[in-house]
Amino acid sequence: MAIADDLAVTRRFIIRDAELRERFSRSSGPGGQGVNTADSRVELSFDVAGSPSVPDDLRPRLLARLANRLVDGVLTIKASEQRAQLANREAARARLVALLREAAAPPPPKRRPTKPTRGSKERRLAEKKRRGDVKRGRRGRLDD
Repeated sequence: MAIADDLAVTRRFIIRDAELRERFSRSSGPGGQGVNTADSRVELSFDVAGSPSVPDDLRPRLLARLANRLVDGVLTIKASEQRAQLANREAARARLVALLREAAAPPPPKRRPTKPTRGSKERRLAEKKRRGDVKRGRRGRLDD
């Protein structure tokens, strides 16, 4: 994934590169001598509520499913696993796409309740009877 390209979430939902905001800061963790000088941590922000890239029919679903991650309609992804800033930028973009793709997915079909079959009921009861017999056989007999 090239850094300065648009992000394709779905076929209809493509985020323009200009809509993404990146902030860089010092990352904790490994880095050796460069850990205190290199700004390798990336914060990638995307305005879900105000973006013209989000299809109008998809916006309510995204806002509802990402509600606990949004601050004023803005989704922020942080990446600081890698030592290199470029790798963290790519990781943040990949995570953003995965998160938006999952939130944009249509809801799963409603579950249709089913009843256990007669055979499964019989097998369950037969197994209960067998277990009871095993346990009854373990009881110590107190024949005086």
